[in-house]
Amino acid sequence: MTVQIITDSVSDVTPEIAAELGITVVPLNIVIDAVTYRDGVDITTDEFYEKLASSKITPTTSTPAPYVFVQYYSELAEKTDEILVITIGKKLSASGESAQKAKEIMKKKCRVEIITSDTAMMAEGLLAIAAAKAAKKGASLKELVELTRHNMARSEIRIAFDTLEYLERGGRIGKAQALMGSVLGINPILGIKDGEVFPFARERSREKAKDYLYNFVAGYKKIEEVAVEDATTHSEKDAFVKRLGALYPEKKIYHSKVSPVIGTNVGPRVISVAVLGDK
Repeated sequence: MTVQIITDSVSDVTPEIAAELGITVVPLNIVIDAVTYRDGVDITTDEFYEKLASSKITPTTSTPAPYVFVQYYSELAEKTDEILVITIGKKLSASGESAQKAKEIMKKKCRVEIITSDTAMMAEGLLAIAAAKAAKKGASLKELVELTRHNMARSEIRIAFDTLEYLERGGRIGKAQALMGSVLGINPILGIKDGEVFPFARERSREKAKDYLYNFVAGYKKIEEVAVEDATTHSEKDAFVKRLGALYPEKKIYHSKVSPVIGTNVGPRVISVAVLGDK
């Protein structure tokens, strides 16, 4: 039986990618104006950013309860006896803890391995994609665990912002707090390091910020996968993907949208690039 791959919605694996590779995506929750939505299920990204712009109350997020993971495990256990779960880093969310608790209370016989990735967005998504591709080729659960742990050090993300307001509001700003108070006219470049949001650079314009993202990709000697994300600036994302075609085949670059749970913390004008490869 083929090992089944589960990730959470913070990985930003799109429905199209999930369907193509057989990845199951467990949604986290967003609360907007006292209404709870399942990320990517009850609300689309476009609908979310419209509400984000109009709501006077900062949206909040929550982790799926263990029973939600149990439901997904039980469904997949009907067609496999092995599942690999790849979740967001534990310093950013308790999603991994819920996945673990679900494993402990699951009644169906199925081996479940859980990896908290120490990252998020498509840096996490690329881990799930690589695992799903290997699973389709017949890799065992043990091999997939080893592959994913190996790839964790090879999957990185850089994110260009025009404001850190949303990260500060959401309490996910981490070490990027050092940039607050000095970001007027600055486009911060953040990433995830040791499972926390980490400041990597500050650029003087949006164009220079995109130059930084381009050079980040150019710094890799070997590239296996690339993904570019945006929230509401789709034409900007498409132009950046086209530019990256000079470094990596444009047709192979994954396009993704920053999911509502992540969008709560990054805001509407964000663009990011994730790479799986070797420097």
